[in-house]
Amino acid sequence: MPQHSAGLLVFDDADGLLRVFLAHMGGPFWARKDAGTWSLPKGLYDPALEHPQDAARREFVEEVGVPAPGGALIDLGEVRQRSGKLIRGYGVHGDASLVFVSSNSFTMEWPPRSGRLQEFPEVDGARWFDVDDARDKLVPGQVPFLDALSSAVRPPSR
Repeated sequence: MPQHSAGLLVFDDADGLLRVFLAHMGGPFWARKDAGTWSLPKGLYDPALEHPQDAARREFVEEVGVPAPGGALIDLGEVRQRSGKLIRGYGVHGDASLVFVSSNSFTMEWPPRSGRLQEFPEVDGARWFDVDDARDKLVPGQVPFLDALSSAVRPPSR
């Protein structure tokens, strides 16, 4: 049975330019990388115990450190990652003043085979990108969420 994950793609289109709020994955593997290393703030949930919308809002708080925007959620569909994990994405309008505060953390052996356990943030930062830049920053398997959001929001052309 595949793992299930849910996340929020917060967007702002107040001035006609569609922007999205993405999180940079934390930990030593992603530390000095940029392209393809950003993600929706998201996380695992058990579909038998939690609704994906609730999981997406919970995970946003855990990974960004502030409450998720309270607006209506736009279902952006589900994508399967190469790992087999299924990610359900939701768009939600947010204020452009939204900023990253802090993230929860995880523990792993680092460096590999050193026997030393170290703690790392799940997310080491988050910021706004226009949709074109976000296509290069986002993990390739999550790009369909940008397409779904663009179709749903239909920002005016500049």
